[in-house]
Amino acid sequence: MSEIVRFSVSVESDLFERFDRFCQEEHFATRSEAVRQLMREMLTRRAWLQDSHDVAGTLTLLYDHHREQLRDQLAELQHEHHEVVVSTMHVHLTHDLCLEVVVLRGPAARIRELVARLKGLKGVHRGEWVLAGVPEGKPHSHADKKRARRISPPSA
Repeated sequence: MSEIVRFSVSVESDLFERFDRFCQEEHFATRSEAVRQLMREMLTRRAWLQDSHDVAGTLTLLYDHHREQLRDQLAELQHEHHEVVVSTMHVHLTHDLCLEVVVLRGPAARIRELVARLKGLKGVHRGEWVLAGVPEGKPHSHADKKRARRISPPSA
């Protein structure tokens, strides 16, 4: 966690009152927390537009699962982009509809391309991208924390 920096902001009284209502309606613990979250959101949006940044988020797809070709295309595109596809969850909603959530993380340009291609497939009824954030620091990995686990035989 980095050091806390205090700064002041001058705003018109009506804007301040609207912001205060926003903070109450959204149940922010403090105005500072609301400002922090709004700042992060704006910086994340900016990173989404800049190809040099990594981003993370989810793509939710609603589609007709009777289209065999569509299922194959979805799988093929995800395999082609395996380096940015973190995880998927597939849910059967009705006899005709499936919902798939694809968690993505990687370079913004690569993610934008994949999101557009998946959303644009024939048979996808809806596709919604939710930008979660901009990962900071090195990617998460447990590979450097390998520990030998000792399994004891059952006691007699």
